[in-house]
Amino acid sequence: MHGQPADTLPAAEVTLEAEKASLLKQPKAVWATALAAVFAFMGIGLVDPILPAIAKNLDATPSEVSLLFTSYFLVTAVAMLVTGYVSSRIGGKRTLLIGLAIIVVFTSLSGTSGSVAELIGFRAGWGLGNALFVATALAVIVGVASGGAGTAIILYEAALGLGISLGPLLGALLGGWQWRAPFFGTALLMASAFIALVALLPKTPLPERKVRLRDPLLALGHRGLRTTASSGLFYNYGFFTILAFTPFILGMDAYGIGGVFFGWGVAVAVCSVFVAPVLQNRFGAVRVLTGTLVLLVLDLAGLGLAAGHSVPAVVVLVVISGALLGVNNTLYTELAMGVSDSPRPVASAGYNFVRWMGGALAPFAAAQLGEHFGPQVPFFAGALAMAAAIAVVLGGRRYLTAHQPHVV
Repeated sequence: MHGQPADTLPAAEVTLEAEKASLLKQPKAVWATALAAVFAFMGIGLVDPILPAIAKNLDATPSEVSLLFTSYFLVTAVAMLVTGYVSSRIGGKRTLLIGLAIIVVFTSLSGTSGSVAELIGFRAGWGLGNALFVATALAVIVGVASGGAGTAIILYEAALGLGISLGPLLGALLGGWQWRAPFFGTALLMASAFIALVALLPKTPLPERKVRLRDPLLALGHRGLRTTASSGLFYNYGFFTILAFTPFILGMDAYGIGGVFFGWGVAVAVCSVFVAPVLQNRFGAVRVLTGTLVLLVLDLAGLGLAAGHSVPAVVVLVVISGALLGVNNTLYTELAMGVSDSPRPVASAGYNFVRWMGGALAPFAAAQLGEHFGPQVPFFAGALAMAAAIAVVLGGRRYLTAHQPHVV
């Protein structure tokens, strides 16, 4: 929908202002869960600054090191299908705590790895804990936050953005000293989050209806959710091409790579929380999503042209991509939560199962393309993936537009 009668605008604007005012007025349980989510999302970019150091110290190729992302996201994607089944039987709080405990165990083991194969395996276990935590965290925040689902999603995306920005910074600060240190540092943070949730998060009630294992896949039968998830898959391919492959072409140490991706992560965080809602409210989610995807095609094409020729240009384009990715992260999440008639946890599980497959495929594919065809090719492939994401959105536009919030 591209507009609404003028006499309804004041009420809509009042609602928007009310949501903004309630954003920071949240129960302690919300802040505890959001902080734990920040720590969990730090794990995504944590290894970025130390990828070259891991390759050097464990005598591994970029393709082998890229499997740290692939194993993590592949297990995360598949495990998404069982998160609802588990949480609907033991409750959200217990599921969060189990996920955190698994992360603590496998981040600690990652720091003890003696080979790249061991590290890849431990990252896979880390991905299982991440799936249990991340999928449940959104549902818990939506359940206990004040201000409605829109406010809860903004808080969740704020945690995502902050975690993604701080992950490379932590990885750089600790990894510049010793490449194993970031893993032990993450284990300590996740253990702290575990204690905070035990103390501050009340017992979450069980849903009236238990989720079946097949429910997330059945939810994808909805054309709108399937469109969002399929576009998200191609979008995530481009996203993680930037995140996982760029460190190998920067020619910097851990501190330099961490600084670049800290700037990238700050752009993700700021635009996901502050810019995305404004643009969505003004132009509509589908228009903004399509426009930013077009800009990401151009950004990735620019990275392809700059790769191997101009490191400053690569740095600038990476930070710009963070701003665009931040906007789209929020829009994809809101569409996935609102477009389906399935319960939010079920819709989220189905959506994340599909979209994280893009995150699993991109790092290894990008490294292979870079090793065999040159550093430009992975970014051009990422640009093609973003173009495919646009085509999917346009193909299902009427299903998405029917469920987006009114433009005011």
